[in-house]
Amino acid sequence: MSAKGSKTHHFLNTSLGKSLIQILSVVVFFFIWQFLAELGLISEFLVGTPFGIWKRFVDSVLDYSIFIDTGYTLWEALLGFVIGTLIGTSIGLLLWYSKWVSQIVEPFIVAINSVPKIALAPIILLWFGTGLGAKVVLVVSMTAIIALIAAHQATKDADKDLQSLLDSMGADRKQIFREVVVPSSMPAIVSNFRINVGFGLVGAVVGEFISSKAGLGHMIYNASSLYELNSVWVGLFMLMIVGFFLYYCIDALERFLFPWRSDSRRTEIRM
Repeated sequence: MSAKGSKTHHFLNTSLGKSLIQILSVVVFFFIWQFLAELGLISEFLVGTPFGIWKRFVDSVLDYSIFIDTGYTLWEALLGFVIGTLIGTSIGLLLWYSKWVSQIVEPFIVAINSVPKIALAPIILLWFGTGLGAKVVLVVSMTAIIALIAAHQATKDADKDLQSLLDSMGADRKQIFREVVVPSSMPAIVSNFRINVGFGLVGAVVGEFISSKAGLGHMIYNASSLYELNSVWVGLFMLMIVGFFLYYCIDALERFLFPWRSDSRRTEIRM
């Protein structure tokens, strides 16, 4: 390989090079999309166009509607995620205290988890109304069970040798829980937040689909019923942006709390 080719290969493997490839891929995709629409090879009515999407986005920025809808959905998702995660994680950790209770409860956890939470949406909206509270409850129902399972499994994987060592030194279960189980479980629990925050966003949007006066889900549902595909795409792209934002917030939190995990990942990648 020539020196120039080697430099190019090295650049493409850097973070900047990979980011440029990603951006270029998106630009090319939208260019092809617009080009095919201009030629009439794809229907603008059925799929929209990048120019149309951009125009609709600018309009929604100028009338502030996109900020209102995005803020509403983000608030529902975050509030439900925090409440659901606290409830689920607390129960999952506390189940470590009693194997007997854990064995009794586990089949019910599996049964509840097997039920699609989206199917609960009509019942939740019937019980709690159509306001913000109902959407938050729906998000809680989707995130709590995932957090519970993650925390419960994390306690099972906690360092058994260290638990035995503290037990032999006379430590009670409360001390073992505080000094070994919780610290050992937290990295796996926090890592699961990446997945769970996505479920929170799904729960918020589903609730808005069924009944809402604001939010990105409400925006997408109304636009699709009127066949305004450009508006639908604006809503979907905003959901992607919100999802990326939440994911990388969790990623930053994990790297801040457990820096050695990110270091080990970088070592694995180099190997």
